Amino acid sequence: MLSSGRGSKKKDGFMRFLAIMALAALAAGCVTAVGTSYGPAADAKGFGYEDSRIEDDRFRIIFRGDGATPAEAVEDFALLRAAELAIENDFDWFRIVSSNTVAEDRGGVGVGAGFGSGSYGRRGGVNVGVGGDLGTIGGRRFFTTRMEVLCGRGPEPDEGEVYNAREVATSIRERIDAFGEGAGDE
Repeated sequence: MLSSGRGSKKKDGFMRFLAIMALAALAAGCVTAVGTSYGPAADAKGFGYEDSRIEDDRFRIIFRGDGATPAEAVEDFALLRAAELAIENDFDWFRIVSSNTVAEDRGGVGVGAGFGSGSYGRRGGVNVGVGGDLGTIGGRRFFTTRMEVLCGRGPEPDEGEVYNAREVATSIRERIDAFGEGAGDE
């Protein structure tokens, strides 16, 4: 009896699907976590900080982390830059006027699965199919913190999120140094 080859084609397609899934899982496993070092961004889309002076005593800071930098580190790096700007401009303290941290999922391989059945012939046909999205393999979450700060001299005000610039810079640098990240000096 001769085989029509239909079963063989289905088997080949399934094997191809399994091979692609195995390669996707292997590629996701090969991704290494490095983390963003503290420093200026190389360009407007790079990882690191950007800052701009809005008024004499007001600054906007943006810190972008790579996919291996947790949200807490990105927020700390933005705080550190705010402290540095205050110190560099002879201010004693800064107040956070606004701040937000956003996450963006990037990369990865979308994975889906499905199966189907069909009957074809001279008398009519019936088709049934089911599919679903199984998620993403190897995707990473990138965090960005945007912060606006108002700086001042003299005693710290009692209201609002006010930080002593020198204490913040010292505290965050100590944490960064404990984890082996370079934070630079004033």
